[in-house]
Amino acid sequence: MVSASQVAAFAVLTFVMVVVPGPSVLFVVSKALAAGRRTALLTVVGNAAGVYLQVIAVALGLGTVVERSATVFTVVKLVGAGYLVYLGVQAIRHRRALAEAVHTTVTASAARPLRVVRDGLVVGFANPKAIVFLAAVLPQFVDHTTGSVPVQMLLLGILLPAIALVLDGAWALLAGTAREWFARSPRRLALIGGTGGFVMIGLGAGLAITGRKD
Repeated sequence: MVSASQVAAFAVLTFVMVVVPGPSVLFVVSKALAAGRRTALLTVVGNAAGVYLQVIAVALGLGTVVERSATVFTVVKLVGAGYLVYLGVQAIRHRRALAEAVHTTVTASAARPLRVVRDGLVVGFANPKAIVFLAAVLPQFVDHTTGSVPVQMLLLGILLPAIALVLDGAWALLAGTAREWFARSPRRLALIGGTGGFVMIGLGAGLAITGRKD
């Protein structure tokens, strides 16, 4: 149903799109610096799940609506921006608690994995870079003569979250390693926690003011 040439061509374009750091990568790096590798990797998983929800939306035709309607696009964009700002404010408020979390296994183990995955999912689903890419590019790699167009999109679309898992996971591990140096000092850790919060707020503000190209 989906040929090897289709998969290869779409994989190349997807890799190029994912490898260029965007809101998702910066969000993952902020999480890694603020809360460590485990939280960052869970964020990557949630982000990939959110992106695949976009794939499903495109396969069902909703992606075209988002891509063509300025109103719907703006709503999706502002929801993601608002959530990033909220997470940034929370990170700044709780920056001093990071030192305790690093040195307390109980606190670290109670990091609510589902909540971390949920945060990543919301940011991934509201990422306009991914939804525009999927809506504009994915349909071009579907063979309309063979039928089952939604199924083809769902199969090809797996490549985006799969590649994102690998590349964003690498960013999470690298940033998590850098965090170990900050973890040696409570002041450094509080500083990086606050900085991560400001980065998320900046991402949210940047996302909110980003316009469409139409």
